[in-house]
Amino acid sequence: MPAVDKLLLEEALQDSPQARSLLSVFEEDAGTLTDYTNQLLQAMQRVYGAQNEMCLATQQLSKQLLAYEKQNFALGKGDEEVISTLHYFSKVVDELNALHTELTKQLADTMVLPIIQFREKDLTEVSTLKDLFGLASNEHDLSMAKYSRLPKKKENEKVKTEVGKEVAAARRKQHLSALQYYCALNTLQYRKRAAMMEPMVGFAHGQINFFKKGAEMFSKHMDSFLSSVADMIQSIQVELEAEAEKMRVSQQELLSVDESIYTPDFDVATPQINRNLIQKAGYLNLRNKTGLVTTTWERLYFFTQGGNLMCQPRGAVAGGLIQDLDNCSVMAVDCEDRRYCFQITAPNGKSGIILQAESRKENEEWICAINNISRQIYLTDNPEAVAIKLNETALQAVTPITSFGKKQENSCPSQNLENSEVENDQTVPKATASVPEAEQLIAPGTPIQFDIVLPATEFLDQNRGSRRINPFGETEDDSFPEAEDSLLQQMFLVRFLGSMAVKTDSTTEVIYEAMRQVLAARAIHNIFRMTESHLVVTSQTLRLIDPQTQVSRASFELTSITQFAAHQENKRLVGFVTRVPESTGEESLSTYIFESNSEGEKICYAINLGKEIIEVQKDPEALAQLMLSIPLTSDGKYVLLNDEPEDNDGNPSENRGAESEA
Repeated sequence: MPAVDKLLLEEALQDSPQARSLLSVFEEDAGTLTDYTNQLLQAMQRVYGAQNEMCLATQQLSKQLLAYEKQNFALGKGDEEVISTLHYFSKVVDELNALHTELTKQLADTMVLPIIQFREKDLTEVSTLKDLFGLASNEHDLSMAKYSRLPKKKENEKVKTEVGKEVAAARRKQHLSALQYYCALNTLQYRKRAAMMEPMVGFAHGQINFFKKGAEMFSKHMDSFLSSVADMIQSIQVELEAEAEKMRVSQQELLSVDESIYTPDFDVATPQINRNLIQKAGYLNLRNKTGLVTTTWERLYFFTQGGNLMCQPRGAVAGGLIQDLDNCSVMAVDCEDRRYCFQITAPNGKSGIILQAESRKENEEWICAINNISRQIYLTDNPEAVAIKLNETALQAVTPITSFGKKQENSCPSQNLENSEVENDQTVPKATASVPEAEQLIAPGTPIQFDIVLPATEFLDQNRGSRRINPFGETEDDSFPEAEDSLLQQMFLVRFLGSMAVKTDSTTEVIYEAMRQVLAARAIHNIFRMTESHLVVTSQTLRLIDPQTQVSRASFELTSITQFAAHQENKRLVGFVTRVPESTGEESLSTYIFESNSEGEKICYAINLGKEIIEVQKDPEALAQLMLSIPLTSDGKYVLLNDEPEDNDGNPSENRGAESEA
């Protein structure tokens, strides 16, 4: 189709099909121009919006650069240089923000506004005139249709005249609207060219002005500043590369070590234990009681600080106090079938906390460290030297040496009762002629139990040869029916020191060696708490009874006691050995050590008397002869060794004594 420059106004009145066809071409062009103008306006508005956002962003950036100085960084190395540099950059960004603000205004006035005016004025005018031309054309068509239906009769002349006037008015209106519409379409062809280029001219001028002012503003004094900042960044990068290389080498060295460091208990057989620690830190499992019989274990980080044991959960800022370690006691315990458990007990004897280490080495080092801290070594001038000296002394104390019996030339008092009023040279078993070595009596490294006699409120079934105790702290009415019918009932106040397995019961030397090891272990671990009980000796059993509740804690058949003896120097120490059959058919040997308020010889005499009663019970005459050999008091009670009863402090008492009643 040949190019069409404009619509001919002369053809507007005729309104021919050719004119209408040409008009449709101009209308199609106007519609396309309208769609394109809308899309162009959206693109320009997006540019304006981005520039406006740039103004807001640079303003926010300037504020954030100044806010760096107010940040409370935990690590502030080199911040002075960074703060001064950022302050200068903040000023630069403020100046750039001013330029961006000016550019935003220019884009709004010279780019966005002209295209909006073109759309609202020219395109809207063409659309409005198109609607008016359509209405006028419809009116003209209706009037012509009405005029065509006029009849031929003369009497309708008046109607004909009115319809003719109506056709003339409609044709004039159509002609006027067509002329205006043609003129608007012709004008639009020129205005669209200017409307497309004028906004871009404004955009270009704005950008040129922005860059020109920016160059004038920064070219003079920014070059030297940017050069210094680049040098600073380069030096930081060099330091970073050097530090990264050091960390890489260190990482390779750390990863090249033996895999054993990742295994919790790799050296369980021969761990290298440091027993001179006065401070310790690491992860332990803490036992928490969640119910009457339920417990949970929580893995926490523990560390010592002075005389305190602190705990710090993961993510916490600081640790909290868990236990005061001054004068406390610590020892390894068996707890819920878990390994490497130890218990810390307060000086007042209250049960403390139970912790679990991840290895044997950690377990023993924690026990040694807490033991050293409990002695308040950390308060001395040279705590490390004091700890080394004390641990060397403790190791010498537990090194196997000749037993207590070897230091005495005289026989054991528990085996030599010639000073007593009872004329029986077979009171206790005879000592063997030769004294065995300590290793032959007790195996090296045998664990010592310090709490085998538990409080009466706790369940106890530790002694395999004893009667099972009710877990609610009560004994059955017929638990020990022999008490009423027993020919002997002797009671002593004792404190339990410890018990351990032994290898033999052929000599009383095993009791002396057990006494030495138990006392040495208590001294090493600062274990001062002792459970007080009533030791009741009858003609059949030896029982330990809680003084307050009268609940039986443990019981041993006299027939299972194979050795018993009192210490030769410390008269209050007494011990005995029990032989108890096991389910496997073998027999286990255990020794129990006590401290008595009275002399240990009295307890040995009572045990010996009970065993003799068992032997002669089958012969009434021998039993009567034995009982007649024991002197009576005025109230008909038997007195042993002519001693008066004693109270808790070892003084004579009228209520408690070494007496038996037949």
